[in-house]
Amino acid sequence: MLAPDLTDRTALVTGAATGLGRALALSLAECGASVAVHYHSSDAAASVTAADAREAGAPDAAPVQGDVTDPEGVDDIFDAAEAELGTVDVLVNNVGDFAPAHWEAIDFETWNRVLHTNLTGTYLCSKRALDGMRAQQWGRIVNVGYASAEKGLVSAKNFPYFAAKQGVLMFTRMLAADTQDDGITVNAVSPYVVETSDEFPADAPRGRWASTDDIAQAVRFFCDEDSDYISGENVEVDGGWLPEDV
Repeated sequence: MLAPDLTDRTALVTGAATGLGRALALSLAECGASVAVHYHSSDAAASVTAADAREAGAPDAAPVQGDVTDPEGVDDIFDAAEAELGTVDVLVNNVGDFAPAHWEAIDFETWNRVLHTNLTGTYLCSKRALDGMRAQQWGRIVNVGYASAEKGLVSAKNFPYFAAKQGVLMFTRMLAADTQDDGITVNAVSPYVVETSDEFPADAPRGRWASTDDIAQAVRFFCDEDSDYISGENVEVDGGWLPEDV
Protein backbone atom coordinates (compact mmCIF):
# COMPACT_ATOMS: atom_id res chain seq x y z
CA MET A 1 0.00 0.00 0.00
CA LEU A 2 1.13 3.55 -0.73
CA ALA A 3 2.81 4.96 2.39
CA PRO A 4 3.24 8.75 2.38
CA ASP A 5 5.69 10.15 4.91
CA LEU A 6 3.57 11.89 7.54
CA THR A 7 6.37 12.25 10.08
CA ASP A 8 5.83 15.36 12.23
CA ARG A 9 2.22 15.62 11.00
CA THR A 10 -0.92 15.37 13.11
CA ALA A 11 -4.00 13.67 11.69
CA LEU A 12 -7.51 13.97 13.07
CA VAL A 13 -10.02 11.33 11.95
CA THR A 14 -13.64 11.86 12.94
CA GLY A 15 -15.64 8.84 14.03
CA ALA A 16 -12.41 6.93 14.55
CA ALA A 17 -13.27 4.74 17.54
CA THR A 18 -14.57 1.86 15.42
CA GLY A 19 -15.22 0.74 11.86
CA LEU A 20 -13.81 2.53 8.84
CA GLY A 21 -12.70 5.53 10.89
CA ARG A 22 -10.59 3.32 13.14
CA ALA A 23 -8.96 1.69 10.12
CA LEU A 24 -8.14 5.07 8.58
CA ALA A 25 -6.65 6.33 11.84
CA LEU A 26 -4.42 3.25 12.10
CA SER A 27 -3.44 3.60 8.45
CA LEU A 28 -2.25 7.17 8.98
CA ALA A 29 -0.44 6.09 12.14
CA GLU A 30 1.48 3.57 10.04
CA CYS A 31 2.64 6.54 7.92
CA GLY A 32 4.18 8.19 10.98
CA ALA A 33 1.45 10.72 11.85
CA SER A 34 0.36 11.46 15.38
CA VAL A 35 -3.34 10.66 15.50
CA ALA A 36 -6.31 12.31 17.20
CA VAL A 37 -9.01 9.66 17.51
CA HIS A 38 -12.35 11.44 17.55
CA TYR A 39 -15.38 9.88 19.20
CA HIS A 40 -18.77 11.04 20.41
CA SER A 41 -19.83 8.37 22.90
CA SER A 42 -17.51 5.37 22.35
CA ASP A 43 -14.85 6.43 24.86
CA ALA A 44 -13.53 2.96 25.67
CA ALA A 45 -13.21 1.99 22.00
CA ALA A 46 -11.50 5.30 21.20
CA SER A 47 -8.92 4.69 23.91
CA VAL A 48 -8.20 1.26 22.44
CA THR A 49 -7.82 2.75 18.95
CA ALA A 50 -5.42 5.40 20.27
CA ALA A 51 -3.31 2.72 21.94
CA ASP A 52 -3.34 0.64 18.76
CA ALA A 53 -2.31 3.72 16.74
CA ARG A 54 0.78 4.13 18.90
CA GLU A 55 1.63 0.47 18.35
CA ALA A 56 1.12 0.95 14.59
CA GLY A 57 3.74 3.69 14.43
CA ALA A 58 2.18 6.94 15.60
CA PRO A 59 4.60 8.96 17.76
CA ASP A 60 1.57 9.83 19.86
CA ALA A 61 -2.19 9.36 19.76
CA ALA A 62 -5.06 10.64 21.84
CA PRO A 63 -8.84 10.16 21.98
CA VAL A 64 -10.72 13.45 21.57
CA GLN A 65 -14.43 13.75 22.35
CA GLY A 66 -17.06 16.04 20.87
CA ASP A 67 -20.19 16.48 18.79
CA VAL A 68 -19.27 17.32 15.18
CA THR A 69 -22.70 18.89 14.59
CA ASP A 70 -22.18 21.56 17.25
CA PRO A 71 -19.68 24.45 16.84
CA GLU A 72 -18.68 24.33 20.51
CA GLY A 73 -18.30 20.58 20.31
CA VAL A 74 -15.99 20.94 17.31
CA ASP A 75 -13.94 23.53 19.20
CA ASP A 76 -13.60 21.02 22.04
CA ILE A 77 -12.38 18.36 19.60
CA PHE A 78 -9.74 20.58 18.04
CA ASP A 79 -8.69 22.22 21.31
CA ALA A 80 -8.00 18.79 22.77
CA ALA A 81 -6.17 17.57 19.65
CA GLU A 82 -4.01 20.69 19.49
CA ALA A 83 -3.18 20.58 23.20
CA GLU A 84 -2.18 16.91 23.03
CA LEU A 85 -0.64 16.63 19.58
CA GLY A 86 -0.23 20.04 17.92
CA THR A 87 -1.78 21.68 14.88
CA VAL A 88 -4.00 19.39 12.83
CA ASP A 89 -2.31 18.93 9.45
CA VAL A 90 -4.54 16.16 8.08
CA LEU A 91 -8.30 16.07 8.63
CA VAL A 92 -10.39 13.08 7.57
CA ASN A 93 -14.11 13.83 7.80
CA ASN A 94 -15.33 10.27 8.16
CA VAL A 95 -18.18 10.43 10.67
CA GLY A 96 -21.73 10.26 9.33
CA ASP A 97 -24.89 8.46 10.37
CA PHE A 98 -26.86 6.17 8.08
CA ALA A 99 -30.62 5.52 8.06
CA PRO A 100 -31.51 2.67 5.66
CA ALA A 101 -35.28 3.16 5.72
CA HIS A 102 -37.89 4.63 3.38
CA TRP A 103 -37.83 8.42 3.69
CA GLU A 104 -41.41 8.59 5.00
CA ALA A 105 -40.51 6.17 7.79
CA ILE A 106 -37.54 8.24 8.98
CA ASP A 107 -38.48 10.38 11.97
CA PHE A 108 -37.58 14.06 12.05
CA GLU A 109 -34.78 13.64 14.59
CA THR A 110 -33.11 10.88 12.58
CA TRP A 111 -33.53 12.83 9.34
CA ASN A 112 -31.68 15.80 10.84
CA ARG A 113 -29.03 13.65 12.51
CA VAL A 114 -28.13 12.01 9.19
CA LEU A 115 -27.93 15.36 7.41
CA HIS A 116 -25.96 17.06 10.16
CA THR A 117 -23.46 14.33 11.02
CA ASN A 118 -22.55 13.91 7.35
CA LEU A 119 -22.70 17.46 5.94
CA THR A 120 -22.74 19.94 8.83
CA GLY A 121 -19.99 18.00 10.60
CA THR A 122 -17.81 18.12 7.49
CA TYR A 123 -18.36 21.88 7.20
CA LEU A 124 -17.70 22.64 10.88
CA CYS A 125 -14.58 20.48 11.21
CA SER A 126 -13.10 21.76 7.96
CA LYS A 127 -13.74 25.38 8.95
CA ARG A 128 -12.09 24.85 12.35
CA ALA A 129 -9.04 23.20 10.78
CA LEU A 130 -8.35 25.95 8.25
CA ASP A 131 -6.69 28.53 10.51
CA GLY A 132 -3.91 26.18 11.53
CA MET A 133 -3.44 24.82 8.03
CA ARG A 134 -3.35 28.30 6.48
CA ALA A 135 -0.87 29.53 9.07
CA GLN A 136 1.61 26.83 8.04
CA GLN A 137 0.61 26.83 4.34
CA TRP A 138 0.07 23.06 4.37
CA GLY A 139 -2.94 20.89 4.94
CA ARG A 140 -4.85 17.87 3.69
CA ILE A 141 -8.61 17.49 4.07
CA VAL A 142 -10.20 14.25 2.92
CA ASN A 143 -13.98 13.92 3.05
CA VAL A 144 -15.81 10.60 2.91
CA GLY A 145 -18.62 10.59 0.34
CA TYR A 146 -20.71 7.86 -1.23
CA ALA A 147 -20.16 6.16 -4.56
CA SER A 148 -23.34 7.28 -6.32
CA ALA A 149 -23.49 10.80 -4.86
CA GLU A 150 -21.52 12.49 -7.64
CA LYS A 151 -24.05 11.25 -10.19
CA GLY A 152 -26.96 12.55 -8.13
CA LEU A 153 -28.58 9.12 -8.02
CA VAL A 154 -31.01 8.60 -5.15
CA SER A 155 -33.68 6.23 -3.92
CA ALA A 156 -36.60 6.51 -1.54
CA LYS A 157 -34.65 4.38 0.93
CA ASN A 158 -31.97 6.26 2.88
CA PHE A 159 -32.68 9.54 1.07
CA PRO A 160 -31.16 12.01 3.61
CA TYR A 161 -27.85 10.13 3.44
CA PHE A 162 -27.72 10.46 -0.35
CA ALA A 163 -28.59 14.15 -0.16
CA ALA A 164 -25.98 14.82 2.52
CA LYS A 165 -23.23 12.99 0.65
CA GLN A 166 -23.90 14.94 -2.54
CA GLY A 167 -23.60 18.06 -0.40
CA VAL A 168 -20.26 16.77 0.91
CA LEU A 169 -18.96 16.45 -2.66
CA MET A 170 -20.17 19.96 -3.55
CA PHE A 171 -18.50 21.29 -0.40
CA THR A 172 -15.29 19.46 -1.35
CA ARG A 173 -15.11 21.16 -4.75
CA MET A 174 -15.96 24.56 -3.30
CA LEU A 175 -13.39 24.34 -0.52
CA ALA A 176 -10.69 23.11 -2.92
CA ALA A 177 -11.17 26.27 -4.99
CA ASP A 178 -11.34 28.47 -1.90
CA THR A 179 -8.03 27.14 -0.50
CA GLN A 180 -6.03 26.93 -3.73
CA ASP A 181 -3.60 29.65 -2.58
CA ASP A 182 -3.18 28.28 0.95
CA GLY A 183 -1.13 25.11 0.43
CA ILE A 184 -4.20 23.03 1.30
CA THR A 185 -5.82 20.28 -0.74
CA VAL A 186 -9.40 19.11 -0.28
CA ASN A 187 -10.55 15.83 -1.82
CA ALA A 188 -13.12 13.10 -1.32
CA VAL A 189 -13.07 9.32 -1.17
CA SER A 190 -16.42 7.70 -1.90
CA PRO A 191 -16.95 4.02 -1.04
CA TYR A 192 -19.91 1.91 -2.08
CA VAL A 193 -20.13 -0.87 0.51
CA VAL A 194 -17.23 -1.55 2.88
CA GLU A 195 -16.58 -4.70 4.88
CA THR A 196 -17.41 -2.69 8.04
CA SER A 197 -20.79 -1.50 6.69
CA ASP A 198 -24.04 -2.20 8.54
CA GLU A 199 -25.99 -3.42 5.52
CA PHE A 200 -25.00 -5.47 2.47
CA PRO A 201 -26.84 -5.72 -0.89
CA ALA A 202 -27.16 -9.02 -2.71
CA ASP A 203 -24.24 -8.64 -5.11
CA ALA A 204 -20.70 -7.42 -4.43
CA PRO A 205 -18.62 -5.86 -7.23
CA ARG A 206 -15.65 -8.09 -8.12
CA GLY A 207 -17.01 -10.72 -5.78
CA ARG A 208 -16.24 -8.90 -2.54
CA TRP A 209 -16.96 -5.76 -0.57
CA ALA A 210 -14.33 -3.05 -0.27
CA SER A 211 -11.81 -3.65 2.46
CA THR A 212 -10.82 -0.82 4.77
CA ASP A 213 -7.38 -1.02 3.11
CA ASP A 214 -9.02 -0.19 -0.23
CA ILE A 215 -10.37 3.04 1.25
CA ALA A 216 -7.16 3.80 3.12
CA GLN A 217 -5.17 3.49 -0.11
CA ALA A 218 -7.10 6.40 -1.63
CA VAL A 219 -6.93 8.48 1.56
CA ARG A 220 -3.18 7.98 1.76
CA PHE A 221 -2.77 9.08 -1.86
CA PHE A 222 -4.47 12.39 -1.17
CA CYS A 223 -2.32 12.92 1.95
CA ASP A 224 0.95 12.43 0.10
CA GLU A 225 3.34 15.40 -0.12
CA ASP A 226 3.50 14.99 -3.90
CA SER A 227 -0.30 15.16 -4.29
CA ASP A 228 -0.23 18.93 -3.75
CA TYR A 229 -1.74 19.79 -7.16
CA ILE A 230 -4.61 17.35 -6.81
CA SER A 231 -7.55 19.08 -5.16
CA GLY A 232 -11.32 19.09 -5.56
CA GLU A 233 -11.30 15.47 -6.74
CA ASN A 234 -13.45 12.51 -5.79
CA VAL A 235 -12.30 8.89 -6.02
CA GLU A 236 -15.09 6.32 -6.03
CA VAL A 237 -13.84 3.15 -4.37
CA ASP A 238 -16.58 0.84 -5.57
CA GLY A 239 -15.00 -1.96 -7.59
CA GLY A 240 -16.61 -0.70 -10.80
CA TRP A 241 -20.17 -0.71 -9.44
CA LEU A 242 -22.79 0.79 -11.75
CA PRO A 243 -25.63 2.13 -9.56
CA GLU A 244 -27.74 2.74 -12.66
CA ASP A 245 -27.91 -1.04 -13.14
CA VAL A 246 -29.54 -1.57 -9.76
